[in-house]
Amino acid sequence: MESGTSGNLLIVDDEPFNLEILTEYLHDAGYGVTAAEDGQAAWDILQQPGNQFDAVLLDRMMPRMNGMELLAKVKALPEFDTLPVIMQTAMGSPDSVREGLQAGAYYYLTKPFERDTLLAIVGAAIKDRREQRALIRQLAQQVSTLTLLSQGRFRFRSLEDAQNLSALLSSMCPNPEKVSLGLSELLINAVEHGNLGISYRDKSELLHAGRWRDEVDVRLTLPAYCARQVTVDVERSEQEIRITITDEGEGFDWAPFLEFTPERAFDPHGRGISMARMLSFDRLQYQGKGNQVLAVVRLKPLGLH
Repeated sequence: MESGTSGNLLIVDDEPFNLEILTEYLHDAGYGVTAAEDGQAAWDILQQPGNQFDAVLLDRMMPRMNGMELLAKVKALPEFDTLPVIMQTAMGSPDSVREGLQAGAYYYLTKPFERDTLLAIVGAAIKDRREQRALIRQLAQQVSTLTLLSQGRFRFRSLEDAQNLSALLSSMCPNPEKVSLGLSELLINAVEHGNLGISYRDKSELLHAGRWRDEVDVRLTLPAYCARQVTVDVERSEQEIRITITDEGEGFDWAPFLEFTPERAFDPHGRGISMARMLSFDRLQYQGKGNQVLAVVRLKPLGLH
């Protein structure tokens, strides 16, 4: 497996020309690339000791083992559960995308793809992966006595505070790695979309221009936003942990974001709320005008006391 400064990718495609083009684009962008000609070859590579990938770029239609079959095998193993899979397909119908989403593929490319789109989607997947790994490292450093907390309130403003708090609070939960992934998304949303008023379209344009983080930093200093805070209330009982996140923004229409729809599958962002709902929490409920969300983690199965 080659090592790249930007990350290591496994690309899986039965067409040699596609493998060649993908490898060229990704190498030029600084990625390490390992190529497999079908799903079975990719599965063999994934199981080799020492191989570690930041993402898998997966074709859907292949001989021996197709993309959906490989995806099912990957997501069935705990060590690959959070490995980002980018599905590349000529089948752009909503049903085929929905099938992939339900199986655990949250990133998409349509054939024929453009270089800039390829790099944007790959970059988004690896960024999510690295942020999750950073949170896991932070979790290992948290004090176990936090599980003694029964009630607490936290306030913060910045993205750094959001990441640190998500790591801290996740350490209270039975599956901290999964909870941290969803909780960080909710806390970051409360800052950027809530308090700072960056819309979905704004973020798309800022990411495309490479200016998203700069815009966040600038808005944090502006008079209209600099006093705004995110409030996080935590309650722990024997049965569950309830985390209520409240921002000081104008709210938003949250309902469309609870499901990760095929229409947004090809965007480099916009999957955080649906991933949090499906992967991280036993219940996720937006309230009022959308500037407050309740996330619940169950500590005991229902009916047990």
